This record gives sequence, structure tokens and C-alpha cells, in this order.
Amino acid sequence: MDYEESLDIIEEIIRRLKVMNESVPIIVEGEKDVDALRRLGMEGEILTVHSGKKLVDFCDMVASKYSEVIVLTDWDRKGGKLSNTIEQNLGGRTKCIMEFRALFSKNMMARDIESIPAYIKHVKIKIEKRRYE
Repeated sequence: MDYEESLDIIEEIIRRLKVMNESVPIIVEGEKDVDALRRLGMEGEILTVHSGKKLVDFCDMVASKYSEVIVLTDWDRKGGKLSNTIEQNLGGRTKCIMEFRALFSKNMMARDIESIPAYIKHVKIKIEKRRYE
């Protein structure tokens, strides 16, 4: 896959995530992830797992407030384990949308959410360089 195709795919994933986030909150690991998503244009609610609450208490709060959430933890081993735990804790109470995590993992070299804006910038620079070669 070339850089332009990769960028198109990533921008489409972000566009879909932005639309869904207008009505569905996104769960991320920490504040750096929130900052990255805001830079990408997310305007909806974003919840951080690492907010000082125990994970079980965090999930109970989520389940009491939301019928569905987007789980967007990093796609490293730790993020995978965390997303599974969140999904298990919310099971039967709140629908967990997991597709965006899988799509980002499959379509970009960055390993975490906070790296997405820099990755996009890097890809755009590569595309520009190729145009002048």
C-alpha cells in the first residue's frame, strides 16, 4: 500500500470516528490520547480509563450512563488486554464498539493513539517529497 492510499484510509477511519463520537463517547487510556483525538477533530465526549478510579468502578460508572461506547485503547499488548477487560466488565450492560481500534491497528504503523497526529504528518511529508522527486 502506498502513502496516499494509507492516508486516505486513515482519514476515512477518523471521519467515521468523528461522526460516531457526536453521539457515542470514546474510552481511551489517558489524557495524551484525549489531546490527540481533539487534534484530530473529535468534539464529542471522551472518557479516560486512567482517571484515578479503579477499572471496575470506572466500568460501573460507564454502564450507568451509556448504552454504548467506543473502546479505543492503544493497540499494543497492554491496550489489548485493557480493551478486553473493559469489554468483559461492560458485557451485557453497555455495547462496546471495538472496530476503530482494529482499523487503526491494521492501517497504520503508529502503536498508540497519541502518535496518530504525528504519523499523519509524517505520511503527508512523505507524499509531498514524492511529488517533487
